[in-house]
Amino acid sequence: MTQALVLLFALLIGVVAGLRALTPPAVVAWGAKLGWLPLTGTWAEWVGHPITVTVLTILLVVELVTDQLPSTPPRTVPPQFVARLVTGAFAGAVVGAGWHHTFIGMGAGMIGAVLGTMAGFHARRILVQRTGGRDLPVALAEDVLAVGGGFVVVASVLTAIGPYVLH
Repeated sequence: MTQALVLLFALLIGVVAGLRALTPPAVVAWGAKLGWLPLTGTWAEWVGHPITVTVLTILLVVELVTDQLPSTPPRTVPPQFVARLVTGAFAGAVVGAGWHHTFIGMGAGMIGAVLGTMAGFHARRILVQRTGGRDLPVALAEDVLAVGGGFVVVASVLTAIGPYVLH
């Protein structure tokens, strides 16, 4: 049961990486700091350190701002796509670390990143077309969905998996 739940939450945090690449690392850092992810004694314990949380939060804010710029490339170009795979894998691994399912979490995070990247790309394109080419409202809504959804995923992990902790 634990493995399936880790897989689900890692997949979901990977989907968030497909929407905004730097949101999942920042969100799992906050989750570690707030005790939502049981990382004490794992390789990922450092993620909850105040310096890590601060740096990742700043990077998240920078990404949210730069995403609104017209010069920002689409998420499907290779560097952007790879960044989403890497951050999805990292965040998925962190989600799985507390239950000794780091590699399962990593794989699920990567798969989720692919799904989120492709779905987010097509959804945003369709929504921009339906709003008469107005990208900013769609981009801002996507920001809210990514950050809010990321926090919902991470905040739900301990509640859902906590009863199954094997330590």
